Amino acid sequence: MTANVLNIIVTGVGGQGNVLASQVIATAAVDSGYYVSVGETFGASQRGGSVTSHIRVSQVKPYGPLISRGEADFILGFEPLETLRTYTDYGNALSQIIMNVRPNYPLGVLLNEDRYPDISGLTNNLIAQTQKLWALEATELAVGVGVPVGTNMVMTGAFAGVQFLPIPLKVYETVLKGLFAGEILDLNLAAFRAGVKAVRPKGRA
Repeated sequence: MTANVLNIIVTGVGGQGNVLASQVIATAAVDSGYYVSVGETFGASQRGGSVTSHIRVSQVKPYGPLISRGEADFILGFEPLETLRTYTDYGNALSQIIMNVRPNYPLGVLLNEDRYPDISGLTNNLIAQTQKLWALEATELAVGVGVPVGTNMVMTGAFAGVQFLPIPLKVYETVLKGLFAGEILDLNLAAFRAGVKAVRPKGRA
């Protein structure tokens, strides 16, 4: 970690669990000795509204909780259109992104009043503008390990796996063990590990 502060944004819509994902990432960073500030913005209070968390991590000092426009170093996007919107507002040519490719269609799209962007085109657009993009079928990975509501833990595992923050995986798993117990813990660990595996080169532990 060389920058004075690393700016991470976790974005999605209400009900996807991205606030919990932010909590896990922030706690893992604190437990690893970093200064961490967290701020949240909500597009709507009801399920389905935009929800964005700002995580600022530093080895030097605490920073204010909100990230300025164009200064996101990493975007963890739970929903494609929200990822694009967040990149447009906060990203730059050096930003890295992990994006779940499963859409969560807005009401206007469901009512045939609006059109949702083509996922392939949206993804290619982001690839062309950013330093690195991982496009994950995170929802399908969660279903595959028996945790249909575990997309947030798959995405958290993917973030941990790419090692944008040099935090050992066991630190994240310890955080999960502090939040869950029993079968719920096992399911969340399974989803987390599926996310790690999805972004790790074959043969890498």
